Amino acid sequence: MKTPAFLGCVAVISLSACRKPPAEVTVTETRAETSLDAKPKIFATSDERFRNQRPSPVKGATPQSWLQLPSTEFRLLNYRFGESGLGEVAVGISTGSVLDNANRWLGQFNAPKLTSETLDERRRVNIVGTAGVWVEAEGTYSGGMAGAEARPGYALAGVIADVNGRIITVKMTGQKDEVDAEKATLEAFCKSLVLTGE
Repeated sequence: MKTPAFLGCVAVISLSACRKPPAEVTVTETRAETSLDAKPKIFATSDERFRNQRPSPVKGATPQSWLQLPSTEFRLLNYRFGESGLGEVAVGISTGSVLDNANRWLGQFNAPKLTSETLDERRRVNIVGTAGVWVEAEGTYSGGMAGAEARPGYALAGVIADVNGRIITVKMTGQKDEVDAEKATLEAFCKSLVLTGE
């Protein structure tokens, strides 16, 4: 004789077997892809993280003696050099003219300003297919961020060029002996620079 408990189990099993499977679900809506859908990139540069992943419009061969750093809003290419770790090289695109930028750099060393005539007398260096103006200064450096301490015994070497209406700058600053030791490397770096067409 079957017990009531057994009969109850049979009834539950029978009822569950009679159920219809759920209806098939079809998705008809779509959504726009977002940055959350992209796979994360490990070791992404600041340029990729914070500037809508726009690559730098300037590329160059990084010298072995320089340490490449992430780019920033104002530094399309950004480097450190020298044993002190204080030497900096920055590649950027600036406003104004070649003369304006040269005088701004010289002013950071309290050096005499250039005129159009004295600018024309400056040595030229090839950079992104044009002749850029070579600028040098030494002494106490008061450039950089507002409120930064003046740094005696510093030097500057760099190139400023007007490339189809865009002012391309390559500026090296650091302790004088370290800048002096890297001038040839800086010039070779400038010659390696190309515009990527961005």
